[in-house]
Amino acid sequence: MMSLAAEEAGEKTSNFLIPNATLIACLLIFIVVLVVIRTFVVPPILEVLDERDARVAKTVEDNKAAAASYADADREYAARLKEARGDATGIRDEARARGNEHVSAAKHKATEEADAALAKISADLKVEADKAVTTAKQDVSRLSEALAGRVLGTDVASAGAGAQQSGTVK
Repeated sequence: MMSLAAEEAGEKTSNFLIPNATLIACLLIFIVVLVVIRTFVVPPILEVLDERDARVAKTVEDNKAAAASYADADREYAARLKEARGDATGIRDEARARGNEHVSAAKHKATEEADAALAKISADLKVEADKAVTTAKQDVSRLSEALAGRVLGTDVASAGAGAQQSGTVK
């Protein structure tokens, strides 16, 4: 009905299938703005994003290289530490063996010195024992002569000396 009233009023009716000029103008402006943005704005943004991705990838590679370098250094450290511990064990064992040799030599020397001192003391004691035996025999002989002289009432010492000279005892 409106279209009939518009026709009677002398107004021109539009077909809804045919776009009007405003729509076409907006569409053209949109396309121009889209082309300008795509041409001048998007490439620098994409370039910055690509640079950022490249830096992130480089950082990841650097981190992997650093991790590999750390692992190599850790393995080398562990190997050197193991080698150093082995060397230290060898040095300690060698020092212990030398110490045992010195202790053994000192024990041997002390044993020899003790044996020598024991032999000397034994010889000295033997000499003193022989002297004591000789002295004791002389004392016993003298005392027995004196006792025999008292019991018999004669001087046995002079008679014993004469008998010893002749070889018989009376």
